[in-house]
Amino acid sequence: MSTDPTDSSNTEHGIDQGGAEGFRCGYIAIVGRPNVGKSTLMNVLIGAKVSITSRKAQTTRHRITGIQTRDNAQFIYVDTPGFQTRHANALNKTLNKTVSNTLTSSDVILFLVEAGTFGPADQQVLELLPKNVPVVLVINKSDRMKDKAVLMPFAQKIAAMHDFAAIVPVSAKMRFQVDALENEIKRHLPENPPVFGPDDITDRSEKFLAAEIVREKVFRLLGDELPYTSTVLVEQFQQEGNLRRIFCAILVERDTHKSMIIGNKGARLKEISTQSRLDMEKLFGGPVYLEIWVKVKSGWADNEAGLRAYGYE
Repeated sequence: MSTDPTDSSNTEHGIDQGGAEGFRCGYIAIVGRPNVGKSTLMNVLIGAKVSITSRKAQTTRHRITGIQTRDNAQFIYVDTPGFQTRHANALNKTLNKTVSNTLTSSDVILFLVEAGTFGPADQQVLELLPKNVPVVLVINKSDRMKDKAVLMPFAQKIAAMHDFAAIVPVSAKMRFQVDALENEIKRHLPENPPVFGPDDITDRSEKFLAAEIVREKVFRLLGDELPYTSTVLVEQFQQEGNLRRIFCAILVERDTHKSMIIGNKGARLKEISTQSRLDMEKLFGGPVYLEIWVKVKSGWADNEAGLRAYGYE
């Protein structure tokens, strides 16, 4: 079953209101190689930013759950780290284990590829896909393909490699075909009562989200200058009425990395702090007092006990 990329005849919210008997609810894994747009797609699907994004590959490191509840369905999206092939340290082995575990416990899988691109990293994720779970091939960034005639043979090439339940070209950034994708997902969800409340958008705590926001700003403002092994810890999270007082530490492996983050006369760290605070205030709906330090912790990314201490599953 495939979805016509030119078909815009979707019902309100992208849900076929007459297509299900009873309430549908299930877990939807979003998988793909690093930097293919998984986090952006999940944020668009749930209508809120709960998974951080940047152009830097391997930004997502945790199993992030985003929840969207409609009148007759609850979609529980699980954003996963991109499957790691470039590094073999303990951090990346942990990330790959997260991907594999998520695949086997999902009701539906979204396999994301970038329009016009399918390489060895995509192939490795494809080979992980279980045979007994419906998989929707999602061709992201399809708006970038000027010649739409090329899209069909590209989709057919990948479709020949796996028995996909559907093929849906989308552009997460432009919201193109997102309603059609949601409609397709719903067809494959089991009939279950909702797991979460109607207003829930994630199962992650504000403390976790605060750390992720700071890490996003570090990646966005430093780009490829900083090795991806930096991480963020929230050392204190206090709430006084509507005010949240948050104290964070950015962990890096070398003194030179610390200097990169601090910047000339502290300018870069100040920018990280300002952008993080503004995003937190928007997400939490109240004022935030934020302090950030930078600490050197050599070898943390290749120490399994340390990874567990820092919240890596």
